[in-house]
Amino acid sequence: MTIRHLSIFTAVAEYGTMCAAAEHLYLTQPTVSQAIRELEKHYHCLLFERLGKKLYLTEQGKLLLSQAPELISRFSELDQLMMNQGQTATLKLGSTLTVGTCLTPSVILELERKLPGLEVYSFVSNTAEIEQKLLRSQLDAAIVEGEIQSPDLIVLPLIDDCLVLTAGIHHPFYEMETLHSSDLNGQAFAMREQGSGTRRLFEQYVAEQGLSIRITWEANCPRTILNAVLYNKVLSVMSLRLMYHEIRHQRLRIFSPENQEWNRTFKLVYHKNKFLTPAIYELEKLLRQYPRIELPKETGRLKQ
Repeated sequence: MTIRHLSIFTAVAEYGTMCAAAEHLYLTQPTVSQAIRELEKHYHCLLFERLGKKLYLTEQGKLLLSQAPELISRFSELDQLMMNQGQTATLKLGSTLTVGTCLTPSVILELERKLPGLEVYSFVSNTAEIEQKLLRSQLDAAIVEGEIQSPDLIVLPLIDDCLVLTAGIHHPFYEMETLHSSDLNGQAFAMREQGSGTRRLFEQYVAEQGLSIRITWEANCPRTILNAVLYNKVLSVMSLRLMYHEIRHQRLRIFSPENQEWNRTFKLVYHKNKFLTPAIYELEKLLRQYPRIELPKETGRLKQ
């Protein structure tokens, strides 16, 4: 049994037919069929059952599939590490949308300064998609603001952040110093998409307070949501780190909950079996040194 056998096996399991797997792997169908037969002979069991034109995993096949991707990934990392000795190092870095907007560009710049020759591939999406890419070894590490669900991922809270309620200069709330949670009933909101850590945190607050709000904007781009707040008389809940410029120019009014229940952290995340490269160690070091957040003096209060 070799890594090649496992790679072919996982492709057949994913694509459901020998033909589709062969096409994906740029192999002939007989080559794929032979590899599966050799695996089944090696383990003295049937790995697939054929029902109609599609293949389905047996219980033994499911057991093998539960371990194969991790073995393939670890082998690939080792192979890449040995092949890249003396060559350009790479880091596949994931970021959630808030982090990717306000933090990742400066972090990558500093990483490249600290590690000359490092090449960083950056992928930005919501927490749910980032988590799946980490589990599939499509990313080396990530910085996220949402909650990670999988126990197979290491989560290190490193940077403080807080969400604030924000109103544009044309909204009636702009002139107010204090709001109560009940004031939010019936208000129009611009919200992040499903799978967003920011959205999940605010939805918990809405449910706990028994509020009913109207979502009139939904977007996976923080700048789009910020523009909706600035020009379209809607409210939103966003990271304070995204709005310093607008606050400084008095284009927004922000409100923070009295009990600071919207405080959170940006977290460094990687797989528990991940080989930690110098780039990942340096990334953690940089994040631990990142400046703390401070609410502006003119911040309004949101009471329950």
